[in-house]
Amino acid sequence: MKKTLFILGIIAVIYSCGTSKNTNTTQSKIIPPANVSEFASTITSVELKEMLYTYASDEFEGRETAQSGQKKAVEYIKNHYVNLGIPSPISKGDYFQEVPLQIVKTPITTLTVNRVMFNYFDDYISLTAAPTAEIIENQIIYLGYGIDHENYSDYNNIDVTGKIVVLKSGEPKNEDGTYKISGTTEISKWSNGRQALSTKRDAAKKRGAKAIFFMDNTLFSRYSGFFKRIANNGGSNRLTLISPEKEIYFFLISETLGKALVNNINESETTTVIENNIEVKYESVSETTSSENVVAYIEGSEKPNEYIVISAHLDHIGVHDGVVNNGADDDGSGTVAVLEIAEAFKEALNRGYRPKRSILFLHVTGEEKGLLGSKYYTDYDPIVPLKNTIVDLNIDMIGRTDPKREGGNRNYIYLIGSDILSTELHNISEEVNTKCCNIDLDYKYNDINDPNRFYYRSDHYNFAKNNIPVIFYFNGTHADYHKPTDTPDKIEYDLLENRARLVFYTAWELANRDKRIVLDKVTN
Repeated sequence: MKKTLFILGIIAVIYSCGTSKNTNTTQSKIIPPANVSEFASTITSVELKEMLYTYASDEFEGRETAQSGQKKAVEYIKNHYVNLGIPSPISKGDYFQEVPLQIVKTPITTLTVNRVMFNYFDDYISLTAAPTAEIIENQIIYLGYGIDHENYSDYNNIDVTGKIVVLKSGEPKNEDGTYKISGTTEISKWSNGRQALSTKRDAAKKRGAKAIFFMDNTLFSRYSGFFKRIANNGGSNRLTLISPEKEIYFFLISETLGKALVNNINESETTTVIENNIEVKYESVSETTSSENVVAYIEGSEKPNEYIVISAHLDHIGVHDGVVNNGADDDGSGTVAVLEIAEAFKEALNRGYRPKRSILFLHVTGEEKGLLGSKYYTDYDPIVPLKNTIVDLNIDMIGRTDPKREGGNRNYIYLIGSDILSTELHNISEEVNTKCCNIDLDYKYNDINDPNRFYYRSDHYNFAKNNIPVIFYFNGTHADYHKPTDTPDKIEYDLLENRARLVFYTAWELANRDKRIVLDKVTN
C-alpha cells in the first residue's frame, strides 16, 4: 500500500439517513478530516490488481457486448456489490438494467432518382435499422448544412414534417471568416465527422423529417468501405439500440448521388424545395438481442434525491481471429476503480458516515459500439431523474501512461469536460486534488473541438449533452489500445490507485457540499 495520502479537509458534518430503505438507521456523526483519508486508503493497488487480473482474463473473452464474456462480466460486477452489501436502485433488487439491442445487417434496398438506379455501398449506405417500407416521393427539401441552432438555422420558415431532406457536411461562415454557430474561428459539433452526423440527424428527426440523405465524402468513404467488407465477410455484427421511437431513414451518400439530388449541392447554402422523383424500397434485416448496464447505489442522508453518478464501461471488443482482447486498461481499469470507490463509500457507511447525496455506481455496456449503454440510460430509461443528477464522474482508461508524456511526471491524469458546463466543478476538482492527491491534472484534450474528439468518445458525453456537468478521467491512448496486448501486466497499479482515490475524494466532496454545483454554461 502506498504511504498515507494528504489529509483532505472537506466536510465536517455528515448525517446518516434514518429513513433508508436499504440500511439500518445510525446516529449522526461528525467526520474528522482524517477519516476521509482512511476511507480512501481502502482503495489499494493490491485489490485493484487482484480484481483486474480476473476481470481482464481470458475467462471473460474480451467482454464483447451481448456475448457470453460480457454476461460473465456483469455477473462479476453484480456479485461484488452483493458481497459488499450495496443495494441496487432498480425495483425488486435487480442490479441489471436491460438494454435492448439489435444486430443490424445489410438491408435489402433499391434506390432510384428520376429513374436512374444508384447502388448500395457505391452510392449510399443506411446508418439506421428503420422498418421495412417503400418510399415514393416527387419532392425533396434541400436544407444546406441541416443546422438547427439559435445562432443559425436552416429550418427557418420551412416545415419538413414527413419529407425527405438532403443535407451536407460543414457549417456556414460569416463574411469575416468566423463560423456562424460559434461566432469565432472555431468549428462546432455541427461541422464534420461522426458528431456532426448524429447531431444533424437528431435535428432532422426532431423536426419530423421522414428520411435524410446526408452527403459527407470523408465519412462515406470510410463507412461504405467498412460496411462492404463486413458484408463480404459474412455479415454485420453492428449493434444499435432498439429505440422506442420510430427510427428515421438515414442514408449517408456519395457526392455522385448528392449531385443527382441537388445539382449544385457543394456551392448552395439556400434552403430549396426541389422536384425529384425518388423511389426507395427498403427491407430491414436485423436480429434482436440485449445487454445489461449494472447499477448500484448508496442512498444519501439529507438530499437522497440528488445523485452523484460514477461511471465506467464494462465492455470491450471481444475475440478477433481467435485471440482475446482483454481490455485491461480499456476499460478494465475504470471498472475495478469504480468497484474500489464503492467499497470506500461502503466502509464510510459501515462506520456511520452516510453521504448527504446519493451515490450511483453505473457500469454501462456497449461503449465500444457507440456509447449504447449510457445513451439508453440517459435518453430512454434513466434510473434516477436526469434533473436530479448533479454530475457524472466517468472513468475510462486510467491504468497506463501516455507515451507522449514519457520523461515527464508520470503521476498525471487527463481531465476532460470539468469546466465545459460548470466552472465550479472545475474549481472543486482542482482544490480536491491539491488537498488529497497532488496529481498533475493535464487538460491537453479538454476542448470540445480537439481533433481527437475525446469529449465525445466516452460515456460522460451522454450526460453532458443533457447539460449534466461531467469529468472524464483518462490516461490517453497507447500502442496496446484495442489490441490483444492490452493486458493486466501492463497496468501501473500505483497510478491506478492514486487516480481512483482522486475520483473518490472528488465524489465525496460533491456529495457532501451544502449546495449542488452550479451549471453556468449550456452547450446544447
